[in-house]
Amino acid sequence: MRFSSLLLASCLVVGPFVAASGAQAQTPVPNPPPHFNAIKIVLVGDSTTAVQGGWGPSFCAKHVTSFAACINLARGGRSSGNYRTEGSWALALNEIKSGGFNDTYVLVQFGHNDQPGKPGRSTDLAVEFPANLKAYVDEIRAAGGKPVLVTPLTRRQFKDGKLVDDLGPWAEATRKVAAETGAPLVDLHADSSAAVQAMGAAEAARFAQTPPPAHVLEAARTGTTIAAGTPAPGASGAPTAAAAPNVQNNAAVEPMGQAKLSFDYTHLGETGADYFATIVTADLAKAVPALRRFLIP
Repeated sequence: MRFSSLLLASCLVVGPFVAASGAQAQTPVPNPPPHFNAIKIVLVGDSTTAVQGGWGPSFCAKHVTSFAACINLARGGRSSGNYRTEGSWALALNEIKSGGFNDTYVLVQFGHNDQPGKPGRSTDLAVEFPANLKAYVDEIRAAGGKPVLVTPLTRRQFKDGKLVDDLGPWAEATRKVAAETGAPLVDLHADSSAAVQAMGAAEAARFAQTPPPAHVLEAARTGTTIAAGTPAPGASGAPTAAAAPNVQNNAAVEPMGQAKLSFDYTHLGETGADYFATIVTADLAKAVPALRRFLIP
């Protein structure tokens, strides 16, 4: 009888505790749930921003806090024209309209594939390219987003120690559209050009997806780059020194799809992505002060 009394007393003590614990574990989620103060950043552009070959992966992985969702919708081989015509822009608009965040910022960078010589991609610099950028700005705002224009990342080709600035006109067109529309501007072209010029051709070669062949690196040390696919001296089909090509055909080495894992003067490996993503982050913090607390320098 004494044992039964003790058992009953034990149940009376443990029972309420178990019940209380169960009630605590089953506390219902508030309806509606509390609002989570976060923002979203959407990247739109070509391979120099995209997941393979661009600065975007490093930016999303290393330069935004956990209060910022970062979605990279850039695609290799796309210009301001065919990014829209193929349907990629419709996908981006859906992402912008999806809601749930305090703000959605959309970084737009085109130019590489808008240049002449890329059938199905090229756009007219005087009229079509700026009109496309203006349309992106207008439609981002109409969808509830906040546009940020980004000038194109420089290529890393040199002649006689000077960087070949073949994307300058597209960068200037982007600056003008930003001024006309009031959109914030990340002048990646200006900052990446200055940085690459300062370090020189040989050092800049480390930013590619794979190391350069020895003879390509040796040419870079002279201050003049040669086409990445130039055969080594003595190899079958190699041109003579006098006939060696100095200017790479970028239309040929910048494919419509995903960037090939190879050495060139356009696309970025991990080192290059980290370097230029840091520049984008610093410029973005200046261009959009409201974003500073969401960015990691």
